[in-house]
Amino acid sequence: MQGAWLLLLLLLLGLRLQLSLSVIPVEEENPAFWNQKAAEALSAAKKLQPIQTSAKNLIIFLGDGMGVPTVTATRILKGQLEGNLGPETPLAMDRFPYMALSKTYSVDRQVPDSASTATAYLCGVKTNYKTIGVSAAARFDQCNTTFGNEVISVMYRAKKAGKAVGLVTTTRVQHASPAGTYVHTVNRNWYGDADMPASALQEGCKDIATQLVSNMDINVILGGGRKYMFPEGTPDPEYPTDVNQTGTRLDGRNLVEEWLSKHQGSQYVWNREELIQKSLDPSVTYLMGLFEPVDTKFDIQRDPLMDPSLKDMAEAALRVLSRNPNGFYLFVEGGRIDRGHHLGTAYLALTEAVMFDTAIEKASQLTSEKDTLTIVTADHSHVFSFGGYTLRGTSIFGLAPLKALDGKSYTSILYGNGPGYVGTGERPNVTAAESSDPSYQQQAAVPVKSETHGGEDVAIFARGPQAHLLHGVQEQNYIAHVMAFAGCLEPYTDCGLAPPEDESSETAPSQTTRTTRQTTTTIPIRDSAGSLGPATTPLALTLLARTVLMLLGVVA
Repeated sequence: MQGAWLLLLLLLLGLRLQLSLSVIPVEEENPAFWNQKAAEALSAAKKLQPIQTSAKNLIIFLGDGMGVPTVTATRILKGQLEGNLGPETPLAMDRFPYMALSKTYSVDRQVPDSASTATAYLCGVKTNYKTIGVSAAARFDQCNTTFGNEVISVMYRAKKAGKAVGLVTTTRVQHASPAGTYVHTVNRNWYGDADMPASALQEGCKDIATQLVSNMDINVILGGGRKYMFPEGTPDPEYPTDVNQTGTRLDGRNLVEEWLSKHQGSQYVWNREELIQKSLDPSVTYLMGLFEPVDTKFDIQRDPLMDPSLKDMAEAALRVLSRNPNGFYLFVEGGRIDRGHHLGTAYLALTEAVMFDTAIEKASQLTSEKDTLTIVTADHSHVFSFGGYTLRGTSIFGLAPLKALDGKSYTSILYGNGPGYVGTGERPNVTAAESSDPSYQQQAAVPVKSETHGGEDVAIFARGPQAHLLHGVQEQNYIAHVMAFAGCLEPYTDCGLAPPEDESSETAPSQTTRTTRQTTTTIPIRDSAGSLGPATTPLALTLLARTVLMLLGVVA
């Protein structure tokens, strides 16, 4: 049955791509087409009015490593997955009315990491490389410099003000970006106590997993990172016979049990079915879901019945958090975009970014811009680029139309450095079939084991109350201050803003605020309790269909 379904998908997708990618729309040859589009955009801009009230709810979407070139390439990929030429298709974040640029450098590095940047956009203070939740007076790996140099996050301030708070990530929940919401550490790699030197433990420093459950009461925690929460040797529920996936804690503590014991209405889950069931239970006000021992799988590799997508997790988080009448603060990270780039594998990075944008679209449907400030940004960029004068409609993973000086083809996407360096020998003559393979590493100019971050500014997209304050070119730590001000949180409790209009943010499908074309294929699944909702099919199937068509010469 699944094979027949896939064949039908290939045929239908092939028809759409053949019709839409074979020619440029004839209406685009007429100046009136472009004049009309510009006139419509101008009219909308003239009507745009800032929302001057406070924000009941605060959401920040963080695309880890999602520099501006990645945003553009994601837009093209999304469009092509929908059967369009590509670049003209808007992303969900493109529809946000306000935009700025963020300067991402850290105090000691021109090109930063995800730890120092998380401290900036989540706590409002820039700091040093590889440190989180501490000021620049702290020193990397020196435990005793932690104390007295802690800085607090906007999430902490939101919790103090009575809001529900949550974090969602496709990395481990102890990773640098999500940890910026709750941790104070001079080493981003101290995930569990087994990762710390004995001297740091003796000096009183705590591992990140311990701080996750002890520094503040977080209502929703969804992502990976099971192994850091359980005693050494504890079998993993998903991989019970794999000794490499067992618990790692040397102190013998079960941090999940400790967290559950602290809160009434708390639940722990480790698979998609349990996640959806518990999030739909109105009595649940605390939900922890850890879906892998370390990071979650790439979207094209996950099991759609077992592993929740980022959209699944974001929707579940919104359901639980919206039960607090005082509002909520939510951090959502597309963390595997960054990993795909580090591997020099653009296919992985961009498909993760498409899923990230899908989660943004879902959150936009389930909230109102009248009472919810939503910000989308990145922590840093990557040395990722695409060019080569490719023809419009060419696969984003395809080849430049002209050959290089060595007479060989090259891909539109290239990296400045990375594992795709071709060595001192002859450069391979890459083919369209090779470049469209999900595991293909694009060629890089400089050999390094892990492709590096880029230092250029990244984009900030915003909608909702006080979103207009995100404009121009800003320091990255400014983002946290805008969020604190919009929510009238410390140090802006005397913000002087009127409360928002009474808007329900309950995430029921009947209260969706926007209707959009569905861009993913869904498979209904049920259990004995009834419908659990659609399982999102990984992007791999759609991209596989496109790859087959490329090989057949149907599309470029």
